[in-house]
Amino acid sequence: MAVVYISIGSNIDRDTQIVVAVNALKHEFEQVELSSVYECEPVGFNGDNFYNLVAKVDTNKPPAYIGELLKQLEKQQGRVDFSKKFSARKMDLDILLYDDLIMDNPVQIPRDEIPKNAYVLEPLAELAPNTLHPVLQITYQQMWQGFDKSKQYLKKVPFTWPT
Repeated sequence: MAVVYISIGSNIDRDTQIVVAVNALKHEFEQVELSSVYECEPVGFNGDNFYNLVAKVDTNKPPAYIGELLKQLEKQQGRVDFSKKFSARKMDLDILLYDDLIMDNPVQIPRDEIPKNAYVLEPLAELAPNTLHPVLQITYQQMWQGFDKSKQYLKKVPFTWPT
């Protein structure tokens, strides 16, 4: 079984959308572990703040399958234009890590935004503090400790998951 980390984000109907995303992952994968939920400002455009978190799943499914699954979930929530990188999103799902795999096609693993964006790095450091980045060879906790936290607004938010 591979250990896979998936980022979840939304800035349109964000309370509902992150629940929809997590429920879809729980339907697909037996074991789903979640980071805290964080609020952050959009990066690269002006818009409403995002809610972001990271999910850890165990799977025997290949990266291409998971990448396509995440894209289908985004489409079900109305995403049409996958070429537009910086824009408002109902649901934004990305594979961050798949064990210690390094690849660019069909999906980029590890995701290049990990060391650049607080909204990915802090929840990842929360879930996998002692895991080594497969390229940079430092832990996510070390990365987060060295991250310039003045660059991006990020705040842990109390989030009540529906039962």
